[in-house]
Amino acid sequence: MTTTEAPDILRRILDYSSRPDPYPLYAELRRTPVARQEDGSYVISTYRELADILHNPHLSSDVRNLAHPMPSAEGAPVPAFINMDPPEHDRLRRMAMRHFGPPHTPGLVTGLEPTLADIVGGLIDDFADKDRIDIVDDLAYPFPVTVICHLLGVPREDEPRFRVWVNDIINSIGYDPKTDPKEKLDDGVRARQNLREYLGGLVEQRHGHPSDDLLSRLANDDGPDGRMTDEEIISTANLLLIAGHETTVNLITNGMLTLLRHPHVLRRLRDEPDLVVPLVEELLRYEPPVHIIPWRAAYSDVTVGDTVIPKGSQIMLMLASGSRDPNRFHDPDRFDPGRRDNQHLGFGSGVHLCFGGPLARREAHIALGQLARRLDGPRLVADPPPYRRSPVLRGPIHLQVERNGG
Repeated sequence: MTTTEAPDILRRILDYSSRPDPYPLYAELRRTPVARQEDGSYVISTYRELADILHNPHLSSDVRNLAHPMPSAEGAPVPAFINMDPPEHDRLRRMAMRHFGPPHTPGLVTGLEPTLADIVGGLIDDFADKDRIDIVDDLAYPFPVTVICHLLGVPREDEPRFRVWVNDIINSIGYDPKTDPKEKLDDGVRARQNLREYLGGLVEQRHGHPSDDLLSRLANDDGPDGRMTDEEIISTANLLLIAGHETTVNLITNGMLTLLRHPHVLRRLRDEPDLVVPLVEELLRYEPPVHIIPWRAAYSDVTVGDTVIPKGSQIMLMLASGSRDPNRFHDPDRFDPGRRDNQHLGFGSGVHLCFGGPLARREAHIALGQLARRLDGPRLVADPPPYRRSPVLRGPIHLQVERNGG
């Protein structure tokens, strides 16, 4: 492949017209595992190279390590730990994990399972008499939003307010000044500020009033690493609120779309409930909720494969491409819930492995399992369905399904 072909392929991948099926373009991109772009950035698209760079200590998540900083939509005095490097990343992640999972709260996710099942069951009850439903609006969105609001201590009735902000934030991820209107970045900046002010008010209310929600625990509990500052709590809550539902919406929606395209697997899931565990792992490989990590930076010169990436270079990681790499996965374009050795990149890898992965998995298990059992004769209204704008967090914006023959 010539040096001009790979940039053209990336442009086509990022173009909205490719959203329904970017996988043939990923296959073209993999011909050059590490592709230098016209602006001096690099795109990595093959499994081995992605796995290597995700575990490379010279890879930075801090925008300040870019030689040519991108227009930033972060606008935060303290970035979320996902945008930090060790040791600060490790400290803040430990402090958040202390209240979110093992070892301090090992039963959090398993203890939620009856609540998760009740929420999904109630949502399905609400559309039980409808001949047509929208998997996104009727289940895949309200379910994880309800859960993360419960965990954080965010009032569920405030969802209409922060939904607009979250949409603007997601749309601004990966902003490209060469192709995107400035309004896209401005909307993201305003949305981040509004969400931070909103969460800051909730944190202020929690001081001196300990309870069981995560905001209260972060605001009042001193652990081995001390206590987060209010700005650190706000940045952490911001991350968890957005990541705690956006990826799960896509995972459930992509999962149901895949099952409807593979009706024999849907029938198996009805009869074999335990199939849902390997099935969700295969979904994370085959139709993942996160396709791209838009940028990382090189601390120093980094060799990836046969390519030396200079210090300060921007690096784009094509996770979904890596999980379809035929040099790592047999028959990678086939959906196979029985696939073995399925070490996909659906939740990333390395020190930034998805913080909420265990919860997202369990939410998908319960949602897809109940949908498989309780939806009678479902069929897609449109295939492909309409997709969201983002190439980073990829999934249908609506998924209309008719039941009982429509």
